[in-house]
Amino acid sequence: MWNGIIVSLRQELIVTVILFLLLFLKVAGNEPRPGVILNLINVLLTINLVLGFFPGRDAVLFNGMFHTDRLIVLEKNILNLGTLIVSLQAYDWLKTHRQLLEFYMLLLATLTGFFFMISAGNLLMFYLGLELSTIPLTALSGFDLEKRQSSEAAMKFIISSAFSSALLLFGISLLYGATGTLGFDGIVRHLDGSAFQLFAFILILSGFAFKVSAVPFHLWTADVYEGSPVPVTAYLSVISKGAVFFVFVQTLYTAFKPLVGDWQNILILLSVLTMLTGNLFALRQNKLKRLLAFSSITQSGFILAGMIGASKAADASVVYFVLIYIFSNLGAFGVVALISAQTGRETIDDYRGLYAGNPLLSWVMAISLFSLAGIPPTAGFFGKFFLLMAGAGKGNYIFITIAALNMVVSLYYCLRVIKAIFMDTQPAPIGKLTIPLLPNIAFLLCLTGICVTGVMGWVYDYIYSLSIGL
Repeated sequence: MWNGIIVSLRQELIVTVILFLLLFLKVAGNEPRPGVILNLINVLLTINLVLGFFPGRDAVLFNGMFHTDRLIVLEKNILNLGTLIVSLQAYDWLKTHRQLLEFYMLLLATLTGFFFMISAGNLLMFYLGLELSTIPLTALSGFDLEKRQSSEAAMKFIISSAFSSALLLFGISLLYGATGTLGFDGIVRHLDGSAFQLFAFILILSGFAFKVSAVPFHLWTADVYEGSPVPVTAYLSVISKGAVFFVFVQTLYTAFKPLVGDWQNILILLSVLTMLTGNLFALRQNKLKRLLAFSSITQSGFILAGMIGASKAADASVVYFVLIYIFSNLGAFGVVALISAQTGRETIDDYRGLYAGNPLLSWVMAISLFSLAGIPPTAGFFGKFFLLMAGAGKGNYIFITIAALNMVVSLYYCLRVIKAIFMDTQPAPIGKLTIPLLPNIAFLLCLTGICVTGVMGWVYDYIYSLSIGL
């Protein structure tokens, strides 16, 4: 029995072991040099990623509160991969930071919370995992202790998170009162679409919408992304959002299956508002972190568009797109992180003529932005294509047309950055930069993922074979 439990919980246990190892290093007082710590942690994260791909088995533990299957294991591996890439990209920033071990302890605590959240078969377990991930994230957003803007971001984030958690918990309480259970299997048997249950569901949906930055619950996003350290912003935009979307899909497709007609209409409205708002505000931005923040909001709108399909194809398209989004967004944020750490520059104007001295960084940024905009033959095009096809599966052709037009709008502000990098003739304000080995590896992973994932059809086929639908 214990062997089965350990195998089912291996990803959570490995991250917990790494977390306690870092804690012991901190308590011991004699910390190794930053370079040694960074290499050790990245090796441990790589081992964690490799072990995550070892075959496991489906299991239900703790009276249904925790469950795992091959799709859930894959989703956790995707988050493991993204966390490793963020860690590799943060090398320049972390090697000079005094609180290096504390950063990774908070990061791994957050990742552990995401894992339990994804495996939750009960709303109470889901909420505990959500809080375990959110509270360390608020500390990470304020990790540039000497910068007032970072502290402001942490304050805004914790207030917004507290408000969204209150809505979510209130909705869970009302749903428990209406159904008498918190388990996903029990909830689906007691939903009858009454006004009281719909009100509880809308509160829960609002909590999810806050976490994924869906309009009109997005107001915290740009300020928190701008004020946080770049690696934390990258983690927020990809790992945090991806984890919540994984749970969001699972919750809608299982616990709230009887309300499918209601939540499809709500998601259509949220998706349109999110895509339009994200794109329109991104057009006005000159700071890259804010531009990528609003681009991230737009991507949430596209993911919501795919979720509306309520089918195996919709579930597969969401997981597939999150995988592609990790490579694309982390590629762009990796360039911003390295340039910010070495020069402190973060605006589009600062990137003028970047290609003259830094061709590798220029191409990484360009290919990443092309993928985010959905330009073929990058993986982002195929990811958005599958999302739109899944959404169109229910006959929502007007809605899908609006989504497709938004892809054209997003191309404009991506091309602004690419134009500044490759075509502006002004002298480059950024000279030739040194790229350490670990960020180079991260860039290689991102470029490989963007260029290969979209054309390797078996990746989507494998995800589809594991997916769930209504």
